[in-house]
Amino acid sequence: MTGSEMNPKVDFFFNKASQWKEEYGKLRTILLGCQLTEELKWGVPCYTFQGGNIALIHGFKEYCAIMFVKGSLLPDPQGILIQQTKNVQAGRQIRFTTVQEIADREATIKDYIYNAIEVETAGLEVDYKKDTEYEIPEEFQTKLDENPDLQAAFEALTPGRKRQYITYFTDPKQSKTRTARVEKYTPHILNGKGLSDD
Repeated sequence: MTGSEMNPKVDFFFNKASQWKEEYGKLRTILLGCQLTEELKWGVPCYTFQGGNIALIHGFKEYCAIMFVKGSLLPDPQGILIQQTKNVQAGRQIRFTTVQEIADREATIKDYIYNAIEVETAGLEVDYKKDTEYEIPEEFQTKLDENPDLQAAFEALTPGRKRQYITYFTDPKQSKTRTARVEKYTPHILNGKGLSDD
């Protein structure tokens, strides 16, 4: 297979990178070599096939990664797909810390990309958890039990907004941080607003 073209709109992401520059370049070459279309989505390079999102390139302090949008549906014979946090339902990452690591795994990476394309073209969808399946953190549940108005306001929110709050309140490891977040956003919930609503 011949490669796809680089998208100039995405160049800024690679040009501004101070960390992982070489690694990003190698991942970009591999993804474009798999007949994917390069686009800019969510501020990062996104690789699509016939309009369907296949994978993203992104970087963190400790590693850079290819994130497969429907990674939870992929076979993982090498055991290399990583769920970023317990609340991430669909996406899975393959993480890297060196260009050599990417070069050594190039054939494996391509296998995973082609599997992701097959998942997309087959029309497979991730079976997302319902909001009722999310565990509400104790600090928030206590607040809901104490305040019937808050309980009613929370129940009236859209499923996506409820999920955002639960995820945000659950993330901190320390109880006092979870409590502080609940306190801060209680007025938002009472006003029917989502986490990112003004």
